[in-house]
Amino acid sequence: MNFQKAVLANGLTIIAEVDPSAHSAAAGFFVKTGARDEAPALMGVSHYLEHMMFKGTDDINAEELNRRFDRLGARSNAFTSTEMTCFYAHVIPEHLAESVALLARMLRPALRSTDFDTEKGVILGSFDTLLQEQGDLIRKRLMTKAVNPNYDRFAALHDPWADAPPLRESHFAGTPLAHRVLGTNETITDLTASQMRTYFEDRYSADNTVLALAGKLDFPRVVEQVTQLCGPWKRTGARRDATLARTTPGELTLHDEKITRGYILTIADAPAFTDERRYDAALLAMLLGAPDNSLLHWALIEPGLADEAQASFSAHDGHGDYVLFATADPDRLDTVWEKAKEQLDRVARTATTEDLERLRNKLATSATIGAERPGDRMHRLGANWLYLNDYIPIEDELARIGRVTLDSIRQTSREFPLTPTTIGRLLPG
Repeated sequence: MNFQKAVLANGLTIIAEVDPSAHSAAAGFFVKTGARDEAPALMGVSHYLEHMMFKGTDDINAEELNRRFDRLGARSNAFTSTEMTCFYAHVIPEHLAESVALLARMLRPALRSTDFDTEKGVILGSFDTLLQEQGDLIRKRLMTKAVNPNYDRFAALHDPWADAPPLRESHFAGTPLAHRVLGTNETITDLTASQMRTYFEDRYSADNTVLALAGKLDFPRVVEQVTQLCGPWKRTGARRDATLARTTPGELTLHDEKITRGYILTIADAPAFTDERRYDAALLAMLLGAPDNSLLHWALIEPGLADEAQASFSAHDGHGDYVLFATADPDRLDTVWEKAKEQLDRVARTATTEDLERLRNKLATSATIGAERPGDRMHRLGANWLYLNDYIPIEDELARIGRVTLDSIRQTSREFPLTPTTIGRLLPG
C-alpha cells in the first residue's frame, strides 16, 4: 500500500492509498462544509444540498443517475454532518473510472427550481416523521452513532450530535456548532433555491474539496481523468472559523409520554482533532465506558442498575466531546447518575498498565480490520485530510496510540476533565 497525492491547478486535492493486491476500490468526494458553516437563517442547507445532488445534472436525470450506479454494482451513498459532506462509491476496480465520473458529474447538479420545491416537501415531511417516532431527538439514532462500539474515534465521519438538537443547542448556545444538520421547519420553509445556489457556489469549490481513493487503482490515470472532469471547477477561497467554540454549561430535562425508560446524556469538552491529546482522550473514554469490561459496565450494567451505560470520545474541527449515555428505570436514574459520577472521578486514577495494553490491542484490531477494506480506508483518508491537511498512515497512528502512557492519560484528564458541562435527561411524560 502506498500513498499518492496530486493537487489540480484550481486547488482540488486528490489523495489515495493504492493497494495493488486489493480486490475492490473506493472513491469519495469530501467537501469541507456542513451545518457549522451555514448562516443561522440557512440552517439545513448543506443537508438539503446533499439531497439535491441526487436529482441529476443538466443531462442526467435522477432516475438515470441511480440506474448507472446500480449497473456498476456500486455501494454508493452520501452523508452530511456538522463539519463535512461526502459522496462516495465502493466498486470492483474495473468500474472505478465510471464511478468517479458519475460522482464528479453529480457534484455539479442542475439545482432545478422544480426539484428544489419537490425535495422541500420531502425534507419537511421528515421532521414530522422524526417527531412522531421519537417524541424527542435525544435518543434512538444517538445510541447507534455516539456510543456504537464500532464508532471510529479518529475518523469522526459523522456528527454524533446531529440527532440530539436540544442538548447540542444548549451546550453550544449562540455558536454555529449549535446548528441542526437537518435545519428547522422555519429555516427549510424559508430557504430559497437562489440562496442554495449561492451557498453551493461558495462552499462546493475546487479548493474546498478533496477526492480520496483507496484500493486497486491507477493513480496517474485517475488524476488525468479528474483533471478533465473537475479542472473547470472554480476556486473560491472558502474558509471556516475553527477557533474553539465557547460552551454554555447547564442542565436540560425533557419529557416524552411515549417512553417508559429514563435516559441521561452528558457532554464534556475534549481535545480537538488537531490536538495530539486526542489519543489519550480516546483511551480514557474507553476505560470509562467501552461497551464491555469498562468502569461503567461493572458499576451500572452488571449490578442491574442500568440497561445501558457507555461513554465515547469524538474529535472535531477546533473542539472535541466526551459523551456519556445511560438508560434505566426512571426511578433509578438519579442513582445511576450518582454512580456514574463516581466512575468519572476515579477513571484516570485507577487505570492500570494492563488496562492500557488491553485497549491498545482492541484499537489495533479494529484499525487493522478496517485497513483491509478499501471503503473504510477511503473514508478515514478523506476525513483525516479535511481535519489535518496531512496524511497519517495507519501504522503511524497505531504507533502514536502505543505511546500513550498512564501519566499522559492522567495529564489529559486534568486538562480536559470528563466532568460534564451539559447534562440532558429524558423522562416519561
